[in-house]
Amino acid sequence: MGVIVWIIIGLLAGWLANVFLGSRGGGVFYKLAVGLIGAVVGGLIFDALHIVPEDNFIGNLVSATVGATVFLLVWRAIRRA
Repeated sequence: MGVIVWIIIGLLAGWLANVFLGSRGGGVFYKLAVGLIGAVVGGLIFDALHIVPEDNFIGNLVSATVGATVFLLVWRAIRRA
């Protein structure tokens, strides 16, 4: 996939993770960073669990969103400690 598609997936994944966790804060770059980190985390999680998402936009979005949600949960736990 192209860089533009990864940026779009990152933005959507970061936004979805914030929606799922009830956060309104963060700008575009925050959501992009969360989504891109989430894509890496999601890839690692899915690989460790031997889950192979579809190799298309939706499969990548699901993987990145799961990873972004996990990343935000861990990030919030660390910040509160």
